[in-house]
Amino acid sequence: MSRTVMADIGSSPLPLLFRRRSSGEIRNLATVSSSILPAFGTVVDDGYSHLNKYVIVPYDQRYRNVIWCRWWQTFLVVLVLYSAWASVFELAFNKTARGPLLIVDMVVDVFFAIDIVLTFFVAYLDKSTYLLVDDHKKIALRYVTRVWFFMDIASTLPYQFIFRIFTGTWHDGEVFGFLNLLRLWRLWRVSEFFKRLEKDTRFSYFWTRLLKLLGVIVFAVHSAGCFYYWLARHHKTPANTWIGTAVEDFKHRSVWLCYTYSIYWSIVTLTTVGYGDLHAVNTGEKIFNMIYMLFNIGLTAYTIGNMTNLVVHAAVRTFAMRDSLNELLRYASKNRLPEGLREQMMAHMQLKFKTAELQQEEVLQDLPKAIRSSIAQHLFRRTVEKSYLFNGVSEDLVSQLVSDMKAEYFPPKVEIILQNEIPTDFYILVSGAVDLLTYKNGTEQFLSKLGAADMAGEIGVIFNIPQPFTVRTKRLSQVVRISHHHFKQMIQPQGEDGKIIIANFMKYLQGLKEDVLQEIPFLTELLADQNQKPTEQNEEQQNRETLESQDANPEGRTGTSSLPGESTIRVIIHGHHPSDGTSSDRLGKLVYLPDSLQDLFNLAEKKFGKRGSTILMADGSKVEELNVLRENDHLFVV
Repeated sequence: MSRTVMADIGSSPLPLLFRRRSSGEIRNLATVSSSILPAFGTVVDDGYSHLNKYVIVPYDQRYRNVIWCRWWQTFLVVLVLYSAWASVFELAFNKTARGPLLIVDMVVDVFFAIDIVLTFFVAYLDKSTYLLVDDHKKIALRYVTRVWFFMDIASTLPYQFIFRIFTGTWHDGEVFGFLNLLRLWRLWRVSEFFKRLEKDTRFSYFWTRLLKLLGVIVFAVHSAGCFYYWLARHHKTPANTWIGTAVEDFKHRSVWLCYTYSIYWSIVTLTTVGYGDLHAVNTGEKIFNMIYMLFNIGLTAYTIGNMTNLVVHAAVRTFAMRDSLNELLRYASKNRLPEGLREQMMAHMQLKFKTAELQQEEVLQDLPKAIRSSIAQHLFRRTVEKSYLFNGVSEDLVSQLVSDMKAEYFPPKVEIILQNEIPTDFYILVSGAVDLLTYKNGTEQFLSKLGAADMAGEIGVIFNIPQPFTVRTKRLSQVVRISHHHFKQMIQPQGEDGKIIIANFMKYLQGLKEDVLQEIPFLTELLADQNQKPTEQNEEQQNRETLESQDANPEGRTGTSSLPGESTIRVIIHGHHPSDGTSSDRLGKLVYLPDSLQDLFNLAEKKFGKRGSTILMADGSKVEELNVLRENDHLFVV
């Protein structure tokens, strides 16, 4: 097809951005980059069924999916490569008169003639109205009034054969050799072909670019060698030429021998080796040599520049990694960081570069949120569903959690969570293993090991307390994390799911080892209160009438018997005055807020062994009503 049509399809960005009509369905999402897009506000129609008959729409998937349309341009590129080689070769060695080359040339010209005919049936995009034009007269008028039409015709006509038809004889003149050079016009197809290959992700960009550079060099070598031989063949004194000094009577020698000498000279000159065995003798050859060497300067710069870009592009990540590691080493040395911390920094930075291709954060950020969520659902949904905390929750909550999670890698022997740090995130292990550690009196103690689908850091997040444990990786581990803030935002409107999560959490706490529970003092008391539930439920059944009459303030719901799911407010109570900071219970007791002040006094008496009469806040203000209290308030019963 003509160059204007090819330009409409791939070269100009405008047709890809604007259009008043477009196909209703894109069957292959991978080819969307080669489809024209509807303009904003336009109604997408049902396809191209409304177009005139015998019109080819290059943007329609139906035409791009058939064999002839998919491979026609590639087949023509192969013919162009032959034409480019043959046109220069035939001129230099005077092989245009008769023989096998003439037959091959005519067959090639027939295919390009077919392509010219097909161009009259290809719809085009009007750049002034951005409408797809399918009128045959307008298509033909547009094509024949462009210079491309005349160049296509001129490069396709078999001049030698036409002369034979009108005169009845073959002509051996040079004029037909120069007319055949018009076939070099077809080289634009090769350029368009490589542009498409470079954008096609199925092919390696490095090898595509390298093949293009090699093709340019080979064609330059071939053309220069042939023209240089043409100068020698037309010199009035054959012996006074560059090839005549080395090969006597070269005009009567084998064509391939002379072609070998020509290519040898061209390659030696291009590479600036200059052996001196073949050199310019007469003035015309010296002028041609000067022009060729000036051209070689530009070609060499073009080749070296492209090869440098390809090599540097392949190694740019390595350079960035080495620079980052060197910066880390300088920072660690300047600040005299300990060796263990320095090794952790180096390991984390190396792992970051190794896993960059897996995470592709920069690429994913450019995708719509729906696609990013779908990717996260595919990768991590099963892991989240297997974790104990979300066992039995609704599908909607799981989808929301997975969509907001971030994936990370941690190298071996690196801390994910530090003991006593502020809880900001909790983690679910996708793969690998971690250790739960605690520090007592400056010594490190091992508590337990976590594996795939286990959680770390959730105790600090749910109780809103400093992290009770240090979490350290045993080997290369992949985790997904969710922030404290996002987790609470998603749980608050989900009442039923919140109860399930609390129930799962309490069940998990009951199964913890004794040495783990000892690291969180209030857990033992909380679990003891939870175990009192059956007894108090019996008391509630015996006093059912009392419970029904006091539905707003159930008698059986005291601070010591409330379940985590029955009260939404937790407070920390102390058995001393706010100004007394030396008491042994200054850390307080985390309890669920009961229904009345009297119940709170009873609870404090049970916890501290003494009866109070006044409840104060940290600032010394007296508490008169419980409904003014908030989550994690500190209460002082005196």
